Amino acid sequence: MHDAIIATRGLTRFFDSRAAVDSLDVVVPAGSVYGFLGPNGAGKTTTIRMLLGLLRPSAGSLSLFGKEGSTLESRRRIGALVEAPSLYPHLTAEENLRHTCLLKDLPEREIGRVLGIADLRGDATRLVKGFSLGMKQRLGLANSLLGNPELVILDEPTNGLDPAGIQEVRHLLRDMPAQHGVTVFLSSHLLAEVEQIAGRIGIIAEGRLQFEGTPAELRARRGGVLRIGVERPSVAAHMLRQQGFEAETVEPEAINLPACDTQQSAAINRLLVERGFSVYAIERLEPTLEELFLDMTRNA
Repeated sequence: MHDAIIATRGLTRFFDSRAAVDSLDVVVPAGSVYGFLGPNGAGKTTTIRMLLGLLRPSAGSLSLFGKEGSTLESRRRIGALVEAPSLYPHLTAEENLRHTCLLKDLPEREIGRVLGIADLRGDATRLVKGFSLGMKQRLGLANSLLGNPELVILDEPTNGLDPAGIQEVRHLLRDMPAQHGVTVFLSSHLLAEVEQIAGRIGIIAEGRLQFEGTPAELRARRGGVLRIGVERPSVAAHMLRQQGFEAETVEPEAINLPACDTQQSAAINRLLVERGFSVYAIERLEPTLEELFLDMTRNA
């Protein structure tokens, strides 16, 4: 694994007596797209605000670029888009970016570079008030890329966008590490969206980390099921349980068992047929990431 660009250890933030973030241990490798997932109110934005130095941790620690704490030096190496982008609708895209360059004392040659990354060069002189939501979000991302940050932190970057806008932002974020050398840390409550972008994910619920790893590792946490279409399923399930199998009736004409290899599947099929049951379908069903995510956050 590459060096960690973000690492938290026991990171905690209280609001009064409630822990919005509770003992959070997160590692974000450099050169990755990291999806920070959780339902609304899980603690995602609070975590981001601590990373950006906008909130002080109540306990625990964090490091950025291998150095302890959220320092002025580290924040200069970070671009951020928290919630909706702050844009001036009466100015053009180019003028909005020029304003940021003046505030940050950056050369204006940066403007053409980030407009190119966001695929907005052709709209540079258009007033922002005529932009779609997706274009505004891409302009906000372009704004966060001024100054060549090594890390971009984004809070719900596709929130409120239509499918076309989501696709625009998705393509932009997916290519950032390889094409522009930028590590991306993005929060979302939509796993199905993030799994198309992120190579590594962390799942948070009620302020606590429930999982961290790759989407494949998340799938491996819960095996699939063997679904058998069979007549008299309740009787068949009872017979299989008497033979030591974990069988349950799930549909009027089907039973589920824990997934197994092909040899054991064949043995179960043979047993059912020998006992006089007509089997008309056998299939292995894998849980979707969305189902795993919902189970994990619902039961936190």
